[in-house]
Amino acid sequence: MQDFNDKVAVVTGGASGIGKALAKALLGRGAKVVIADVEDSALKTTCEELGGAVSGVKVDVRDPDSLKAAADEVYARHGACHLLFNNAGVGVANLNVWETEPTDWQWVHGVNVNGVAHGIQAFVPRMIASGEEGAVINTSSGDGGISPLAEQCVYASSKAAVSIMTECLAAQFQAQKLNLQASILYPAGGILNTGIWTTKRNRPAELARENAPPAGSEVGFDQFMKGMKAVGVELPVQDLDQLAEHCLDGVLAGDFVIMLGREGMEEQLVERARKLARGECPIEMHPGFG
Repeated sequence: MQDFNDKVAVVTGGASGIGKALAKALLGRGAKVVIADVEDSALKTTCEELGGAVSGVKVDVRDPDSLKAAADEVYARHGACHLLFNNAGVGVANLNVWETEPTDWQWVHGVNVNGVAHGIQAFVPRMIASGEEGAVINTSSGDGGISPLAEQCVYASSKAAVSIMTECLAAQFQAQKLNLQASILYPAGGILNTGIWTTKRNRPAELARENAPPAGSEVGFDQFMKGMKAVGVELPVQDLDQLAEHCLDGVLAGDFVIMLGREGMEEQLVERARKLARGECPIEMHPGFG
């Protein structure tokens, strides 16, 4: 893919955070963007703010029929989808595995894992049938795909699944010589001030926890940064617009792994492999948790 001019891009979770930054960057490079999001008010506000060649469609990625309906709308309106960003994601409190509840897994894996699969199932067959070049970009996380955090067991396991799913997808595209590429986006470069800190606002009532999570297991972005500063840790905050532009550059370059500071993952993965080969658990509990 040489550029994004007149390409049709679908971005799930596109009304805020990384998704919104991706939509903005795509518009800036001449694409037609469809923002798919579950949050009505944010969807409307973002579409009004970005204007131009952007439209919105309400989607619950947990529901395959919802994504199929979105695909129908995209193809009816634009006749194509060249870029599919499976970006929607949610998280829950930092918990020991035995403190989690069934609905924690149902919600997070329903959005983060099933949502990616549903997006692929809804759009990729039509992308293949068109014969046009295209790309599927799945947002994963270093917390799961590279170096999981033990205290974020539900979220980390979901993102590990997204990484493996994308590896399989890319290998299948290549083996069958399809005119499509698949990429993993690992957001990096610093702490990300996105809606992931407050995703419980969109948690369905039927998937609510029976018991409140333990005190201190759930913090917002500002509270987290304040806590880090109190113990003498100054963490960089990654600019989301820069991250989005880097992602689009990676798509044009045909990169499978798209990540700021990508070279830094090598030693992490090597050390992980060494521990596994010695029969050891490759991760440790974060200080102060548990």
